[in-house]
This record gives sequence, structure tokens and C-alpha cells, in this order.
Amino acid sequence: MRMWAREWHCGPFDFDLASPVVMGICNVTPDSFSDGGMHATAPEAIEHARKLLATGADIIDVGGESTRPGAEEVSPELELSRVLPVVRELASQGVAVSIDTRHASVAAACIDAGACIINDVSGFRSPEMREVATHSDVGLVVMHMRGTPKTMQEAPSYDDVVLDVEQELMRMVARLDAEGVAPQRICLDFGIGFGKNVVHNLRLIQATARFADLGYPLMAAVSRKSFIGAIVAESTPSMRDRASALCAAFMADQGAHVIRAHNVAATREMLRDSHRAIIGLGSNMGNSCEHIDDALTSLRLNPDIWIGAVSEYVMSEPAYLEEQASFVNAVAAIQTTLSPRDLLRTLHDLEDEHGRVRGVENGPRPLDLDIIDYAGVVCADEKLDLPHPLALERDFVVTPLLDIMPGYELANGTAVTRDHVRVGKVTGPAREVLA
Repeated sequence: MRMWAREWHCGPFDFDLASPVVMGICNVTPDSFSDGGMHATAPEAIEHARKLLATGADIIDVGGESTRPGAEEVSPELELSRVLPVVRELASQGVAVSIDTRHASVAAACIDAGACIINDVSGFRSPEMREVATHSDVGLVVMHMRGTPKTMQEAPSYDDVVLDVEQELMRMVARLDAEGVAPQRICLDFGIGFGKNVVHNLRLIQATARFADLGYPLMAAVSRKSFIGAIVAESTPSMRDRASALCAAFMADQGAHVIRAHNVAATREMLRDSHRAIIGLGSNMGNSCEHIDDALTSLRLNPDIWIGAVSEYVMSEPAYLEEQASFVNAVAAIQTTLSPRDLLRTLHDLEDEHGRVRGVENGPRPLDLDIIDYAGVVCADEKLDLPHPLALERDFVVTPLLDIMPGYELANGTAVTRDHVRVGKVTGPAREVLA
């Protein structure tokens, strides 16, 4: 049973987390990585905030200092001159305003002007910022970052990025708790792009449910970030909105219920119209790992798909037709706007590109792609049967699926367990066996 947070207390606002809360980004800066200079004056920023609200923002996050990699620190005085008029005007209109700042004096002044949230990328490491938090009732976004924006991307390194970030976040929370901050005020942000490389970011996103299980509201702050561009081969930040929104929707499905976004309309659309699906991948001809790698690369470049989690590649014994080579298998959890049948066509097209011939049932194949499950869909006809009727008897599906989605339930309500496994025994990690 998941024990995810149900409410986030932010001064006069109590946000119900039964459905995603969207935080629109309003940067009053000349140099932010995505929108620097686009609304750098108070009137422009206020107008932009109104547009974000009109398209579905619940909170406006106002920032006056760029925290992009390599950014120089801005003085509190300059930062405050940028954000205070915006915070004051929006708060006077009853808007829930978050102040994105590392400076205690800026946070305090903005709280006095009506801000209800402090979003601190440095994770309240500063005693002065903790003092501001202690003497107020506002919500707090506690973000993980090593170093500063100027230095954070200088060869980031972790022993185990998920465990390390979890432990460091919980130390920050314990420090706030010791100083009297109520836990219902705290929202966690594992700091995607802040002192992490692409692999670190993907591992953290894959672990979203684990962080949500800590019992605090969890923020998905992936909008337009460079790792999104690296995954979908898009160098222009504003062109990453769809992929960002699909990624955020995947994280929302896994327990992140505060979504920080530049494009609120696209985010609301993906939260409404995208669905989680589980894909099985297998190969036992040619370079099997390479076939699966290529399939995942193609799926990542599809604008209607975000791959949120991929299991370890495993070796498995052939199922049903035993006189053939062992298989390499994996399972991926995706977020997609494709219908089940359109997704199936996409998978079949990829199989065809890899030279699959369907002459022998359960026979050898360079690439085999199946839809194991699709959220909210239970169907059975000559073209598509969901959830996959043989999934739970196949070890090469169950083992990797439970690896990435512990406690998973299929769309028909059946829990994924090992109770019915009988074929396709997993024999070990594929990359180690094939090395």
C-alpha cells in the first residue's frame, strides 16, 4: 500500500494532492537557460503569469536569479528588485506565489509581500534560510544539489545516485524538523539537472515512486532541461515541451504530484491524455543487446512516447519452442499518447526494421516487442489482448517488471507476482553473460 502525501500546506493554501498540482515558471531574469529576457520586467512577468494561470497553473513560481549550470550568483538586492513587484501584485490578486531563491533576505521580503512557498534550490542549507522557514508557515521546496549552480556540473559523481540523493534529502528534512518545521509544509525535489548527468537524472526519474514513498509531496521539475534535449535530440529548450510534459506525466503516475513547468498548457494536456504502458523487449538473433538498444533509441525519438524506466537486460531460457538460442530480455515502462493499437503498430514497425520474420511461432527473432499492459485498458480480440494473457507465466517478463515497478498491478487488477511463473527462466544479467 502506497503512503504518498495527500496534502501540501503552504500558508493560506492547502493543496490537495489527489490530482497533480501544476507550478508555472515565471523567470524575471535576462539569462535563464530557456526563457531569459522574455519577460524580464515586472509588467511582462505579471502578464506571463496571468497566461500561465489561464492555461491551468495552480502556483506561480517567480525567480529572479538564473540557476542554470555555470550561472554566477546574483546579489540579493538585484534579485529582490526583480521579483518583489511581481510577487506583491500576484499575491494581492489571490494567486499562490512561490519564490524561487537561495537568499534568505529575498525569501523573507517575498513572504511579507504574500508569497506562500519558498523554493530553495540549495535545500535550506543556509541557517538564515532555515530561520526564515521556521518563523513562517509557508510551504518549502527542499531541493537536492551538490555545490552551487556555477560548479554543480563539474564532473558530478555518486556511489549510488538514488540512495545518495535520498539520504542527503532526508538529512535536510531532519534538520528542518529539528528546528520546528511541520512535515506537512515540506515538498521534496531530487534536483534533476542540478549536479547530475543524464544517467543520474534517468535513474532518479525511474525511482520516482521510491521518493514518493518517503511520505512528502514530491516535485517533478524536468521542464526543458538539457537531459531531455539529449534524450530526444532537441537542442532548442522551448522545443522540449512535449517530451518534458510526457516525462512529468510519467512521474505523476509514479507519485510526483507537484509539476513545475514552463508550458502549463502542454503539461495539462499530457496529464490528461497520456497513459502508462509496459513494453516487453526480447531478442535471440545477432547482437541481441544491440537490437534492444536500437529499439529503445527509436522509441525515445518518437514524440508520442517517453521511456520512464528500463529494466536490467537479462538472459532467459527460450519459452515454448526450446530448440533455439537463449534470449536477451528487458521491460520498459513508458508514457504515451498513442492508443494501444497505434502503439502496437509502432512496435511491429520496429520489429520489421530489424528483419523479423514471423514464419515459426515462438521461433528465433532479432527483435520481439510486446505490449504487456496499458493503463485502463482491458480488451481481447484477434489483434490485441490486454493485459498480455501470458505475461505472468513468463519469468523474462515478471522478473524485469518487478525490478523496475515493485508491487505492480495490471490493468485488470491482477497483482504481478512470481506465483504463476513457469516458462522463460531468467538465468542472469545479459551484459555480464555476453561480455
